[in-house]
Amino acid sequence: MTRNVLVVGASRGIGLEFVRQYGEDGARVVATARSDEGLAAIKAYGGRPLRLDVGRLDSTAGLAWQLDGEAFDVVIVCAGVYGPRKNALDTPTADEFDEVMRTNVLGPMRVIPQLVESLAPGARLVVLSSRMGGIGSRTQSGGWLYRASKAAVNSVLKDTSLALGDRATCVAFHPGWVQTDMGGAGADLTPAQSVSSMRAVIAGLTPADTGRFLDHDGSPIPW
Repeated sequence: MTRNVLVVGASRGIGLEFVRQYGEDGARVVATARSDEGLAAIKAYGGRPLRLDVGRLDSTAGLAWQLDGEAFDVVIVCAGVYGPRKNALDTPTADEFDEVMRTNVLGPMRVIPQLVESLAPGARLVVLSSRMGGIGSRTQSGGWLYRASKAAVNSVLKDTSLALGDRATCVAFHPGWVQTDMGGAGADLTPAQSVSSMRAVIAGLTPADTGRFLDHDGSPIPW
């Protein structure tokens, strides 16, 4: 049974839905957000809110001591932004590049090392990526800055799985096309459907799955 869960980036959408569903199933949930509104939403679902901005070093540097003594069965890193909707060869500005890469790539690279001592034996560590970050099966080039950031975070997850070894099972997830602020109202899945599907896969992960890139239903996605 999953007893202790940490969700990084839970102010709304998929992250907040993880808080709701795990909480309803009796897990103790700690979750992070940047804003007062996000922290209040986490608290409303029974989670323990922590203020965290993954884009700021002065915020992420203090995470480990805030989690001292914790032992999380499941850790989910959800924080991310889409950035400008630009096609390939449409060069982003330096500020646009920095915002997306700092949040989607540097954020996990700052946060994950702070979580290592808070992992329970046999923990599952999940990073929300996107099918758009896959290279082998790619057939479109839209959103190329976002795609580059998700390809990079896939690399971060893979290296994390190698560094942690048998200490945790580490996977990257494509949550599906979800009806969030990023996915839009016309997307295929509600947050509840996406999270329910991913939770079922997370519950069934074994050490042999570490380092994999999975669709929300557990289907493998080519890197």
